[in-house]
Amino acid sequence: MYSSKTILIVDQDENVINLLRDKLLLKMSNLNILAASSYKEAVKHILDKNQNIDISILDLDLPGVDHGAIVEYAMAKDIPTIVLTSIKVANFREMLTQNKIIDYIVKGDQRGLDHAVDSATKVVQNQGKNILVVDDSSVQLAVAVDILERMKFNVVTAMNGLEAYGILHNSEMKFSIVLTDFNMPKMDGMDLTLKIREEFDKDELAVVVLSANDRPDLSSQFISVGANDFLNKPYTEIELITRINSNLELLALFEKTRDMANKDFMTGAYNRRYFFEAGEAIFAKAKRSGKDLAVAMFDIDKFKNINDTYGHDVGDVAIIEVANILNKHLRSSDLMARFGGEEFCVLLEDISREDLDVLFEKIRLVFENNIIKTNGLEIKFTASIGICYGMEDDLESMIKKSDDGLYFCKNNGRNQVAVNKG
Repeated sequence: MYSSKTILIVDQDENVINLLRDKLLLKMSNLNILAASSYKEAVKHILDKNQNIDISILDLDLPGVDHGAIVEYAMAKDIPTIVLTSIKVANFREMLTQNKIIDYIVKGDQRGLDHAVDSATKVVQNQGKNILVVDDSSVQLAVAVDILERMKFNVVTAMNGLEAYGILHNSEMKFSIVLTDFNMPKMDGMDLTLKIREEFDKDELAVVVLSANDRPDLSSQFISVGANDFLNKPYTEIELITRINSNLELLALFEKTRDMANKDFMTGAYNRRYFFEAGEAIFAKAKRSGKDLAVAMFDIDKFKNINDTYGHDVGDVAIIEVANILNKHLRSSDLMARFGGEEFCVLLEDISREDLDVLFEKIRLVFENNIIKTNGLEIKFTASIGICYGMEDDLESMIKKSDDGLYFCKNNGRNQVAVNKG
């Protein structure tokens, strides 16, 4: 998932605007779409300080202004831009390079609009990803950084492989791509790729190699030692953007595959199998350091009544709401999983007993006051929360004690939190 993004669509044809809006909303959720059919309206959107435009899809020819005027204006404001036109331009590749736009699309048929939506989707979904650029040439480094930053990537730089390897080890940032030169002092791109593959698989960190070396076997050598992609220098801006987006798309597919194995399909929460796999590692680390852990078991009160009264579809909505509430109020470091039915389990580390009490009482109140509106109905339910806090012999024992606390809540009136009870 990604945070809310804003797309500006500018076209003199309202039908084109509406088609693009509908197609984009089908592709992406949590999207803010601005629309304009004239140069004046478009400029007003761009100048609005209350909104940040992440990408624009712009008609090259608008009434009352020079050819390409809105494109030039958007580019001057550093807005990544896709150009629409009804006229095919013979030298469009040169236009891409000279005007530093993302894509050029002829909107004469359905395929053109689909292409625009696909291109915009890739850009929006990839913005904010972290890329490490490695090159001993300050000029080449600056060129790559300029392209990537205009695409709104977070870019970190290094002047050689040794420096880059140190950054990967010491930075708290999670990098998606290492974009590296071949010939560099201290550690070249080949050795850097080998070192990276000792610690990171190709499906979690992509290595894209840039080289002006004309050896015909160089690209195959890099691929054989673990590089994901190879691009010859000099490259055009569109070539680099295309390779970066393609590799990010592959990483996203790998991540989706992992999610399918590790996450509950309905709620998006981790599944029971993954909870034990990841939880055992967290438990072992806490045990070694002598730190306390918390295991919390959640359960919807009188869930059978919801299913019997409103049907299983509404019951599913209630279960999904539990996951949404927990995701909103738990820390990103907390491990949350659906154990089955309406039951969820959370493992928390680095939390004091005082903070634990405050957190779960707050969550209990959120459940109590929450109203779900679905199919013309307004549904309310409470939750019981059993917690084991401290350190036991193993993770299973902590889960058992949190489950005992949950039954304590159920037997004492429900809608409450019980820590180390049962």
